[in-house]
Amino acid sequence: MIVVTGASGALGQLVVQGLLEKVPAAQIVAAVRDPAKAAHLAARGVQLRRADYTDPASLDSALAGAERVLLVSGNEVGKRSAQHRAVVDAAKRAGVKLLAYTSILRADTSPLRLAEEHVATETAIRDSGLAYSLLRNGWYFENFNGRIAGAAQRGEMVGSAGEGRISAAARADYAAAAVAVLTAEAPQQVYELAGSTSFTLAELTAEAARQSGKAAVYRDLPQADFAAVLAGVGVPAPWPELLADSDAGTARGGLFDDGKALEKLIGRPTRSVSQAVEAALSA
Repeated sequence: MIVVTGASGALGQLVVQGLLEKVPAAQIVAAVRDPAKAAHLAARGVQLRRADYTDPASLDSALAGAERVLLVSGNEVGKRSAQHRAVVDAAKRAGVKLLAYTSILRADTSPLRLAEEHVATETAIRDSGLAYSLLRNGWYFENFNGRIAGAAQRGEMVGSAGEGRISAAARADYAAAAVAVLTAEAPQQVYELAGSTSFTLAELTAEAARQSGKAAVYRDLPQADFAAVLAGVGVPAPWPELLADSDAGTARGGLFDDGKALEKLIGRPTRSVSQAVEAALSA
């Protein structure tokens, strides 16, 4: 039995859909905070179980009988270390044979503040004594959708990434990697996963301009100024500071990787920059 936590989220749903192509639906459990939001998965024969990272009893029920578990990282920044540890503890009580976790690219050396909770979770997983696989995902192309659309509409993309290169991949690419690991006979312990190619924000802006037919430029800002721009357009705290920090970390190489481990794992190149921009502009 394979349990996927956060299965009603954008990544979790893609993982479940990919698993349905590999294993019988009866062997898949979608663990979700609100089962009503995953009725479409139940309609395909997937078992639904309630799992709330803040409710240990629900986690014990969700992981009962599980052989392999994918812990999809939560989205409550600042609370994730404790939430993830609760899942790790439940997995240990359930005696799962493999615990996989969606971490961040080169978590242990990443300059991004977002890596801190991932490092804490990785430590908890290692300390648990469970067999594990760390899926250290790079940036999602979908993270740039708003900026791509904004460049096409306003003729400008702003950020603090300088000339830092970004090896992004589509969410579907990372989901395919998770499926490959969850169904592998002998998964590795650590996977550094990133896109097949890389780009700078200036190059991303140029591609948005090319496809939209409208002139656009990239304007690099100091980190604090970029955070202020994000706050000014309504991005809720703490994300302006965290996203600006991520851009600054990009300038220091935090989101670049040319190992092509993701491409090798899924057996194909990841989504290209031109494909990502096309998808963003048509959304």
